[in-house]
Amino acid sequence: MKQVFLYLLLITIVIFATFFAWVKIQEKTAEKKAAEKPNIIFILSDDVGYSDVGAFGSEIKTPNIDRLADEGIRFANFYNMSKCEPSRSSLFTGLYEGGKNAVNFAQILRNSGYYVIHSGKEHWMNWAPEHVLAKNVSDQSLTFWAMNEFFEPPSGEFARPFVLNGDTVNVNGIYHEQKPFFKTDALTDNALRWLEEPVQKGQPFFLFMGYGAAHYPLQARPEDIAKYRGTYKKGWDKIREERMQRLKEIGLIPENVLLSPPSSNMNKFRGHPAGDEERREKIPLYRPWEELNEQEKDELDLEMAVYAAMVDRMDQNIGRLLKYLDDNGIADNTIVVYMSDNGSCPYDSNRDFDFPPGVAEGFRTLCAAWANAGNTPFRYFKQYGHEGGTNTHFILRWPEKIKSGLITHQQGHIVDVAPTLLEAAGVEYPEKMGNINPQPMHGSSLMPILLGKERTEPEFFMSGWTDRFRMFRQGDFKIVKANDESWELYNLKEDPTEINNLAKEFPEKVQELENDWLKKKEELKQSAN
Repeated sequence: MKQVFLYLLLITIVIFATFFAWVKIQEKTAEKKAAEKPNIIFILSDDVGYSDVGAFGSEIKTPNIDRLADEGIRFANFYNMSKCEPSRSSLFTGLYEGGKNAVNFAQILRNSGYYVIHSGKEHWMNWAPEHVLAKNVSDQSLTFWAMNEFFEPPSGEFARPFVLNGDTVNVNGIYHEQKPFFKTDALTDNALRWLEEPVQKGQPFFLFMGYGAAHYPLQARPEDIAKYRGTYKKGWDKIREERMQRLKEIGLIPENVLLSPPSSNMNKFRGHPAGDEERREKIPLYRPWEELNEQEKDELDLEMAVYAAMVDRMDQNIGRLLKYLDDNGIADNTIVVYMSDNGSCPYDSNRDFDFPPGVAEGFRTLCAAWANAGNTPFRYFKQYGHEGGTNTHFILRWPEKIKSGLITHQQGHIVDVAPTLLEAAGVEYPEKMGNINPQPMHGSSLMPILLGKERTEPEFFMSGWTDRFRMFRQGDFKIVKANDESWELYNLKEDPTEINNLAKEFPEKVQELENDWLKKKEELKQSAN
């Protein structure tokens, strides 16, 4: 009997010891997991309109962007700075306006142990100091400034050259897996190759993908164009109606929201070449689709098919990135963000009409009527402070922290990205960085929204290209200018597509917001010094 008791006692001791050892292991595992910094992939598309991806109502096939939306959170309302260089400057610094003490948050991540890769477009405001450039903050970088071609030009010379880790290179100096060279593919080829080092070492990484798609010139692989040829013969009016309906079905806009009226490019500072009547005829201002002849419809179907093909090819490459995360078992603790730098672009930057859209020999751009469809349901375009220029799709996936399939109607802004990702990485914004006293960020973290809570809304939001197209918003009310003309006033809660201008009805509200804008403008200027 005594032996049985001792045996049971021993068994009990072993069970308890095993249990407590298991608990200890679990605690250490949890601590280690908590200490692991998330990887970050930030994908910035170029001149892609609010409704130009499937997750935001498009007929363009974007299954990988749609997957991010289904497995993450979509922001129905998210502002950019309405043009390439201010959006990128605000993205990387968290500032509306900066100066010599602006810092690139990628540098802060790198200083905290991240491996930093910049693959794609780079474009900064004049106020950006040299130390924020990709070549100065990245472990690996392949960049081009502002815009260049997707195929190698027949001359072999790009409009602006590629720069590999600070050195100018031609196509032969750029690693690419598929021929002929196509920029969107090559940027992913290099990114995936560079990811091998941090992934094998278990080092957290920050990857910025600036595909440049679907900025002009309109160039795409023939097999991608073929997918969409004929899709757009129904016309821009029907495309806008269908996208509007899908946006409502998804839940991104309320049922009672009205579709903004169709628009041509109204920008007096960037329009058609003066006096070029032949060119004006070739780049149609908005007309009801039914008024076009069959030849015009076919040509314009091709134009939009090429644009759709560029977005499609970008999505295919996003799929390659997601597959890499899955194959390496690192998807759960990798933050993936997708957004656009501004609304779709209506500007005539066609260099000639000798070649159709799509081919390497040509340099064609999207017409205003198709750009207007891309910005459904909003008014106007890139550069404008109206919602069509400033309101972007924004998607963020982080399986380890964020619930899937969420849609939020809380307002975010591109200046909020840097503080959000630094908080997610558990990295403090430095008070000192070498000889630099970093300028305090203007944005605030989106983490409360990402975790399903309410964020205290910032005091104001600002966007628009220069003061000629400035917008300033406080709460539900927004003032906005076009062509440096009088302020318009909109209540975005009641009128998100800016149809009812309230400026004449409430001049005192216009004055109040203008006064606040002037005050904030001066404060931002002072903070940059």
